[in-house]
Amino acid sequence: MILNNKMKIINIATTTFDDQKPGTSGLRKKVNVFQQSHYLENFVQSIFNVATELKGGLLILGGDGRYYNAHAIQIILKMAAANGVKQVMVGENGLLSTPAVSCLIRKYKAAGGIVLSASHNPGGVNGDFGIKFNIANGGPAPTSFTDATYEISKRLAEYQIADADDIPLDRQHSCQMGEMKIDVIDSVSDYADLMEQLFDFNKIRTMFTSGWLEMCFDAMHAVTGPYAREIFSKRLSANVDALINSIPLEDFGGGHPDPNLAHAKELVSRLNSGPGAPGFGAASDGDGDRNMIIGQNFFVNPSDSLAIMTANAHLLPGYKQGICGVARSLPTSRAVDKVAEVLGIDCYETPTGWKYFGNLLDDKRITLCGEESFGSGSDHIREKDGIWAVLFWLNLIAVKQQSVEEITREHWKKYGRHYYTRHDYEAIDSDAAEALMQNLRDQSNSLAENEYSGYKVLLSDDFSYTDPVDNSITENQGIRILFDDESRIVFRLSGTGTEGATLRVYIEKYETDASQHNLPVQTALTELIDIANSIAEIKSRCNRDQPDVIT
Repeated sequence: MILNNKMKIINIATTTFDDQKPGTSGLRKKVNVFQQSHYLENFVQSIFNVATELKGGLLILGGDGRYYNAHAIQIILKMAAANGVKQVMVGENGLLSTPAVSCLIRKYKAAGGIVLSASHNPGGVNGDFGIKFNIANGGPAPTSFTDATYEISKRLAEYQIADADDIPLDRQHSCQMGEMKIDVIDSVSDYADLMEQLFDFNKIRTMFTSGWLEMCFDAMHAVTGPYAREIFSKRLSANVDALINSIPLEDFGGGHPDPNLAHAKELVSRLNSGPGAPGFGAASDGDGDRNMIIGQNFFVNPSDSLAIMTANAHLLPGYKQGICGVARSLPTSRAVDKVAEVLGIDCYETPTGWKYFGNLLDDKRITLCGEESFGSGSDHIREKDGIWAVLFWLNLIAVKQQSVEEITREHWKKYGRHYYTRHDYEAIDSDAAEALMQNLRDQSNSLAENEYSGYKVLLSDDFSYTDPVDNSITENQGIRILFDDESRIVFRLSGTGTEGATLRVYIEKYETDASQHNLPVQTALTELIDIANSIAEIKSRCNRDQPDVIT
């Protein structure tokens, strides 16, 4: 099929926008912002101007299916043709999970990928939209790239786009747009094949077909529905009612595709329904890179999940040789640090943002990595990976023949428990949030040796990270307060919201006494929560009595 083989390229004069600075995961705005004339085109042209390797190269393109996804893909295809891209592989129906994009980039040696997603943010006409670029290693573009993109966007005078027909995305096929080849591909198969190489599908399948375990996976009406059907239902023969909310919808069914206890209520209800409830539950987010793991009446904290994965990776086929190191983001609890110490491997503490793991993975310093915000992954790709994490846990359960709760409690008994919580204060006034953080920076140096309700401060600073591979420095990543009993409080502003500012407060307490491992999390952390609120003056500065979300 050939569409407009003698394609006409049009140069469109444009005016600049001053709000196109990408955050930790690309550019995210409300849909109506992206719908402004030239807004999407300006940012895409800025990407093409920086990513010169795309000219004559292969581009992977897809997204999470949210509203505006299909329209944006057609624009990007026409701009790719006008900017000299040789070939584009785009997911059927425009769907590609973020992990699948990374998988495809690496498998087919693409020059890069464009991911259309606002991750776990709500979708729909009044929801959020986002776009980010992944580089040739499959990972998110580094800060140097996103900074360059922003600088170009501020002085862009025109963009190039092909005068061409839209490409049908509802079936797999190949066609031409001028000199550019377009392949509309199966969104799932390459990724599913990779998973089958990493995990023992036969052992997991036997666990299901024998009736030993039933599962429930909540795709939250987001991109992982097709992946879950192929992997859990077709290849692993999970129970017939294993999948819920598995049809991708532009507005995620009116829900919030964030896999946590607050937003995956249907899943939580099923796992807590008493006798006959599934033994394993999981959920993934809008673009498929996050995960939540739960058992019957039991929630696995994402920080604990990373630690448990690290301690048990050698039991699974893809990691039987052991792991060379592990990394976690600054706010993630230090549970994995304890495992790394016992294993005698390096543990790196990085800023928030998956791109910071990329250099460590490429330099073979780490095998596993994770963030407290429900993200974990390994060296198989360069993104966090929700389905991968679910399969890791299923394989581990099949090997150990233990429940989710039994595996977790066994881990706590050996390594100690890190009680951990995150309090989110959403859509607060940006100026007030910045003033709160600046006040914390100003008093940071004077907090050492201070004592609060019996907790003595050992260190307080504004976290700065020096990349051990390229020696790049990233500063002002969050205020951390460390106490002499290994308790910790971290304050930072999130870079993933689209309205106002989100203040995130992370609180953890280390407990080695197994008899004290059964306390409700918020109860165990009550004193530290009060200390955090007092030091940051959250109530007076943000006019908030309680956080909007607790995880």
